[in-house]
Amino acid sequence: MRIAAANLIACLGPVGTYSEDAAILYFGSSSKRLLLPSLDAIFEACESGLASHSVVAVENSTEGAVPRTLDLLYKTELQICGELSLLLRHDLLTQSGQLHGVTRVRAHAQALAQCHGWLSTNAPHLIREAVSSNAEGARLAAQDPTSAAIGGLRSAEEYGLLAAFHAVQDDPNNRTRFFVLSRKDNASEALGVGCKTSIIVSVPNEVGALFRVVEPFARHGVSMSRFESRPVKSGAWDYNFYIDIVGSRLEEKVANALAELQQQGAKVKLLGSYFDTDQH
Repeated sequence: MRIAAANLIACLGPVGTYSEDAAILYFGSSSKRLLLPSLDAIFEACESGLASHSVVAVENSTEGAVPRTLDLLYKTELQICGELSLLLRHDLLTQSGQLHGVTRVRAHAQALAQCHGWLSTNAPHLIREAVSSNAEGARLAAQDPTSAAIGGLRSAEEYGLLAAFHAVQDDPNNRTRFFVLSRKDNASEALGVGCKTSIIVSVPNEVGALFRVVEPFARHGVSMSRFESRPVKSGAWDYNFYIDIVGSRLEEKVANALAELQQQGAKVKLLGSYFDTDQH
């Protein structure tokens, strides 16, 4: 499903990021995109009304969740209205297409981690430097012949770089999942087969608390497709649970499970109901 009335899409910049690729795939190549330097700025642009939608990476199949995205989802009033998953192929990019004279590689921390094994085996001499995005690493490499970048074809073309090595990610099935966010609750449009709902659940740190989180879903026949914990950052070892469940929150069995969970004293934050992943 696509949202037709998108005016300006906030995503991670500069030009050539995978987040921008995700925005193009979801909204089309003619969509207007606002490229920003950080996740915080992306959320703020949509919250303020400057952008109609935001596209943010939420998890990677190799390295797991993007922690800052989870923290911002906990704080925001934005709703998830869609998602998509991209198959990422990382190339090692340089000005010359060779590693002669190259001393460092600059990329997003997640990309460096996704290529850790390959870099350790094939280019152990390269200093690894995390930057705000892979495209930023490519931009810097275009200015510095001693710097390499990690990125895809669009980054290489955008910044005039050549691939020294292709497909340097450790997992050939490396995927990143992106959320599409807006200020509108999309639940009434997300009904039927292929719908899911994301929530955050907070419970007291006590015996049986985790069982009480999952038990209502089992009793009402609601499947969970993702369950992840994240520290509350209170200093008290409390955790929030990020859960994806199959079905819309407007479906009877999902609504009943959520209501029962709240009746037990759990705090439930609804992040949105939306259609399941489009694979690209």
